[in-house]
Amino acid sequence: MMTVSMTDSPQPVTNLARIMGLDIGDRRIGVAISDGLGLTAQPVFTLHRSNPREDIRSIARLTRKHEATAIVAGLPLYISGDLSPQAQKSQAFAQELAERTGLPLYFWDERLTSHAAHEILNTSGFGTTGRKAVIDQVAAVLILQGFLDAQRGPTLLPAQNV
Repeated sequence: MMTVSMTDSPQPVTNLARIMGLDIGDRRIGVAISDGLGLTAQPVFTLHRSNPREDIRSIARLTRKHEATAIVAGLPLYISGDLSPQAQKSQAFAQELAERTGLPLYFWDERLTSHAAHEILNTSGFGTTGRKAVIDQVAAVLILQGFLDAQRGPTLLPAQNV
């Protein structure tokens, strides 16, 4: 198992096919998966947590079903960058999952991801009914998309004629 923290210089994922992104919470885990080219992230599922052992088994089954080659887990840090108690729980869960699956594990800073997910749903006109069922998936997509974008490096915008 390989674990890379956000403070390490990120090494490009050599096989970008099907990376799984996770937004790990106490009650739910949002799951996203990349396309085969590693360009875009799509929502997959929200796991309503039952117990840690069964949760690990369920997510491990999803990694096999979607043929994931790596896992990106969101790390909810304090604004200062320090580990929050939830970040420590997320790390422990993700590391156990990586050990079970044998997949490389990457952590991605997810500060303000939940806020951004709510904003996306608000902007799209998604009502408050049923929001809990999808908010974690949207957060997982944002975590994974941020990671995928960072793998490709900075995007240069075309110069505008003034």
